[in-house]
Amino acid sequence: MERVNSFINKYLTTLHIPTRIVWTDIVEIIIISFLVYQILIWIRDTKAWNLLKGVIVILIFLLFAAILRLSTILWIAEKIFSVGIIAVVIVLQPELRRALEQLGQKNFVANLVPFDVAKASDGLFSDRTINEIVKASFEMGKVKTGALIVIEKNQKLTEYERTGIAVDAIVTNQLLINIFEHNTPLHDGAVLVRGDRVVAATCYLPLSDSTRLSKELGTRHRAGVGVSEITDSMTVIVSEETGRVSVAYEGKLTRNVDADTLRKMLESIQNKNVEEKPRKVWKGRLKREEK
Repeated sequence: MERVNSFINKYLTTLHIPTRIVWTDIVEIIIISFLVYQILIWIRDTKAWNLLKGVIVILIFLLFAAILRLSTILWIAEKIFSVGIIAVVIVLQPELRRALEQLGQKNFVANLVPFDVAKASDGLFSDRTINEIVKASFEMGKVKTGALIVIEKNQKLTEYERTGIAVDAIVTNQLLINIFEHNTPLHDGAVLVRGDRVVAATCYLPLSDSTRLSKELGTRHRAGVGVSEITDSMTVIVSEETGRVSVAYEGKLTRNVDADTLRKMLESIQNKNVEEKPRKVWKGRLKREEK
């Protein structure tokens, strides 16, 4: 008991508690709370979650070692602490890279820095392209033809385009159906759509290691979610087993969508310029102008 009291007196009594709180302290608390929450959300969906639980167990063990004054254990922990940080960075290198890529995709960065050039009035792709993708997806779903269609948004997918075979053709439902037809040279892999054109087929995509995905989902769904985790693209997935259509966007998988839902989701990333509506005019003034 004396060791516990001495530990408390040595470490806990040195904590600084401010007697007066100003508005900057509140701002700091909000920012730090938000950052900690985002880090925990990020860790939860990666293999770093199990690593975090292991680190917590080690910290609890070291706390007891400090209370009981186990000097040898504390000396070993002190020596390997710096090496342990480097080891964690090496182990979590893929996850850290993905987190930084996702940070660069946040909308506030795009709003503050105008990286993108002016877009055409039709947006990133036309309404006709949306209709062709929707029609092809559900036509393939009826005959249970598996498909993986990646629609590029603002972030270029050149890295994945290079893994496939160049196509460079206008998006049509006949083309998409023919590409994913069984026993054809281009059916294996993903199709990459940029604007109104299919730029490549048989592209290889990174697989998601998210623990939230159902175990019944296969490689096609994990690839669709995987590319949506590290890019701002949207992926349309047609299941070969069930024929159902799913959509992966921002690391989330929306399963069993219908044609109207798929069309609305594609329109949400279209970035189509809305024509400015005419200003409302007072009825009395409008009547006078008509006269």
